[in-house]
Amino acid sequence: MPSGIENAFLVATIGGFLIGILGNGFIVLVNCIDLVKRQKLSSADCILTGLAISRISQHWVILCDSFLLVLWPHLYAIDKLTKVVSIFWTLSNHLATWFATCLSVFYFFKVANFSHRCFTWLQWRIHSVVLVLLLGSLSLLFLNFELIDMFNSVWTSGYKIYARNSTWSSDVSETHYLHHLIAFNFIDLIPFLLSLTSLLLLSLSLMRHIRNLQLNPSSEDLSTEAHKRAMKMVMSFLFLFIIHVSSILLTGWVFLKLQGHLAKLVVVLTSTVFPSSHSFILILGNSKLRQNAIGLLWYLNCHPKRVKSLAS
Repeated sequence: MPSGIENAFLVATIGGFLIGILGNGFIVLVNCIDLVKRQKLSSADCILTGLAISRISQHWVILCDSFLLVLWPHLYAIDKLTKVVSIFWTLSNHLATWFATCLSVFYFFKVANFSHRCFTWLQWRIHSVVLVLLLGSLSLLFLNFELIDMFNSVWTSGYKIYARNSTWSSDVSETHYLHHLIAFNFIDLIPFLLSLTSLLLLSLSLMRHIRNLQLNPSSEDLSTEAHKRAMKMVMSFLFLFIIHVSSILLTGWVFLKLQGHLAKLVVVLTSTVFPSSHSFILILGNSKLRQNAIGLLWYLNCHPKRVKSLAS
């Protein structure tokens, strides 16, 4: 039977799952309705939809993983099950990370203003830039899959030991495991640097824009707010992404060093913060999604009886 702490962990995980499904499902629903009405989607909406779908998949993987950790931890001693969970986790996490990175790069090229010839050339080909980023990330995905085989052997042996209430013992050395863990997360440094570069260049573009306004007070200020909105979106992604990657690193370190089952549950719960909260930041930062969300809240507030009758 699960302990009180484990039950609280499951309740918190289910809460994070429902919040994440609500936010990401809303993004997918709004964009699908828009696609049916207009027969097309903008590039930003396509990226947002891909990001939301990958986040929904990520939430399902985290939920299944959480139930396995609490209710049936002995099943992780089965190598095939561990491999399946690892593959789905890696795939959903990789796609979510790179869709969010492409969104940061897209905001940069759409909002920033530089006169450099290379920037102008890339700006006119932003759709191709995003496509190249997504296709190029597949090579990193295959590298992740190669590293997973090593982790599976360590995690499987670890849960066999956990089931016997034994002490840590593994054919793989701690140093070898930590090296692979660092390499596994080092791959995430590439999308982080791309988003960070986009943020820094957006800041530079904003400073140049403000300086031009000071030199030409009569000119219209149409892009300052656009710069600030884009920078807020990229900054929120970077902040939550750091928390997310840190939780993954902590999971591996806790599993290897502390061997604490409850500590690992806390770290896994922390990993739900990124996919759950980022969706609502995206909704607030996108005018179409924000207006639809406000309209939905107004409808629910003005027609509570009708909503109750539909629910029943």
